[in-house]
Amino acid sequence: MYFNEIVGSPYYMAPEVLRRNYGPEIDVWSSGVILYILLCGVPPFWAETEEGIAQAIVRGHLDFSRDPWPKVSKEAKSLVKSMLDQNPYSRLTIQEVLEHPWIQNASQAPTVSLGENVGARIRQFSLMNKFKKRVLRVVADNLPDEQVNHIRQLFHTMDTDKNGDVSFEELKDGLLNTGHALPDLEVKMLMDAADFDGNGTLSWDEFIVMSIHLRKIANDDNLARAFSFFDKNKSGYIEIDELRDAMIEDHSGPHNIEQVIKDIMGDVDLDKDGRISYEEFKAMMKCGMDWKMASRQYSRAMLNALSIKLLKDKSLAQIK
Repeated sequence: MYFNEIVGSPYYMAPEVLRRNYGPEIDVWSSGVILYILLCGVPPFWAETEEGIAQAIVRGHLDFSRDPWPKVSKEAKSLVKSMLDQNPYSRLTIQEVLEHPWIQNASQAPTVSLGENVGARIRQFSLMNKFKKRVLRVVADNLPDEQVNHIRQLFHTMDTDKNGDVSFEELKDGLLNTGHALPDLEVKMLMDAADFDGNGTLSWDEFIVMSIHLRKIANDDNLARAFSFFDKNKSGYIEIDELRDAMIEDHSGPHNIEQVIKDIMGDVDLDKDGRISYEEFKAMMKCGMDWKMASRQYSRAMLNALSIKLLKDKSLAQIK
């Protein structure tokens, strides 16, 4: 079975998805992207905008010259290159990946340190998503009651067993009932985009943040209000102390909070003046949004269809 809708997060998207003609070969591509990230700490195809990411994917240039790639074995690089083959028909199959020498001889491979930068880069991406989600929660907390109530209705419509969470099956059935039958893989993509705590269901907090996320925070007023929330002294910038105050309540794990702040500033503070301007803040929120960003097209269709269904149900109830 082949598909023609553009789905998936920008970083993981195979070139044939952009050409709107793809099949199961895209799973090997996405796995190749993950392997590339695990080996060097950054995605293989990167740009400041989603359009730039798409162009980089189509060009398909893999850079194995920069650190730490010279330390990576030839077998590992061969596997990554074959999984990220632009041609889906010559790309390795899942079985061929499993039979690749690098996979088969994993237990015999020498342990080689790729350096501290790889772990730091992976952590930086993780922290950046954490900050973005913090911003999304601020946006959610400041939505007008009318919008919050609307999203809450959508949530309750999908939560058919009324246990306070939307499960995979409820999301799948909710889509089906509104005329948007999706393959399990694509439903899972939607779940992964929203399930921040990884428990396999969507809580109300996750659902409302997802709703704002999937709408790309199109209203700049929402972003401006969120920026103002962090800019406590109204200087027009989010300064290091303000970022520290914003992140400290969410901080957990072994990493020093000062390193967390340093990593976030290193990624967001584009002009390196030691503070985050509104333009830098907006660029952070609108670029890529999240590694696990699922199909906006399907997500908008889901939200719109459920809205229509709610209105129809309300009208029928009034008639009765």
